[in-house]
Amino acid sequence: MNTKLWAVDKEEPLKHSYPQIMEAASLLKENEVVAFPTETVYGLGANALSDQAVLKIFEAKGRPSDNPLIVHISKMEQLTELVDNMNVPESARKLMEAFWPGPLTLVLPKKEGVSQYVTAGLETIAVRMPDHPVARALIETSGLPLAAPSANLSGKPSPTTAKHVEEDLIHRIAGIVDGGATGVGLESTVVDCTTETPMILRPGGVTKEELEKVVGKVDVDPALFSQEELHKQELHKPKSPGMKYTHYAPVAPVYLVEGSASFMKQTINDAQLKGQKVGLLATEETIAQIQTAEINAISCGTQKDLATVASQLYDGLRAFNATDVDIIFSETFPRTGVGAAIMNRLEKAAGHKFIKE
Repeated sequence: MNTKLWAVDKEEPLKHSYPQIMEAASLLKENEVVAFPTETVYGLGANALSDQAVLKIFEAKGRPSDNPLIVHISKMEQLTELVDNMNVPESARKLMEAFWPGPLTLVLPKKEGVSQYVTAGLETIAVRMPDHPVARALIETSGLPLAAPSANLSGKPSPTTAKHVEEDLIHRIAGIVDGGATGVGLESTVVDCTTETPMILRPGGVTKEELEKVVGKVDVDPALFSQEELHKQELHKPKSPGMKYTHYAPVAPVYLVEGSASFMKQTINDAQLKGQKVGLLATEETIAQIQTAEINAISCGTQKDLATVASQLYDGLRAFNATDVDIIFSETFPRTGVGAAIMNRLEKAAGHKFIKE
């Protein structure tokens, strides 16, 4: 398949890149698959109302079809095509008002007629309104709600640039809209609003603390912390992407090292004594304490601002694929604020493998 590439203005795409947006939207209306930037990661978009189009997403990604997809909209009117509006709880309406457009996905009761391939056969649907000019322009111009998981091969680190998408999906999809690097760098927070108390199914760009300021108590899915609960989830259909399977992984195995910088240095030394070529994913501060010529160290931001870690995490994981490392050790982070989302992604990338001091 010939994959078209369009470079567009990321601030005012309809004003400065209208022909490119129109061409990409036309392909979407023909039930083709097109990658585009959001404020979180690049999404792999297709007409959410077409079984034919949605199935092409799974084919391109090599993604299991029992994983639901998030549907992206550009205006509230599109919600009526997807959601049983009579059963939307007040908590969901408050969260929409507070965080839409933005990196928050809400799981809501679906409307009859929504593609079973979008919802993985569930009675719920995951919806969000992205806060990115290019994403909004593409959805608006196509006139379609777009089902859009991350635009990468299933299991690989999510893409935060068009180049990442091209590495994984060139010749597998109809087009890639290049709107530059994304902002948040991690996928959206997913909140189930069909439970009595809203429940976080996937941590992301909107933190638990921010959610609770709007709706009060918010639960967290036990599977995010318990291997036993995670196994139970894997036996059933998940309500959210990212709850099953290994995700976000580079080629070399990843281990999460929990402890001091000196413990990290000792862990690296032990691996090198076994003849392993070591990669290190860590903050600037940690690298400065243990950097040697014998390791391939990649910075993922600074401890002073974990938002920098979130935005650089996937790029850092992907960068190791261009090296010859045998093993990757990663720094760990506090599980508060955006740190909860960072650790969720790192645990998935590592398959929950820890080395603790």
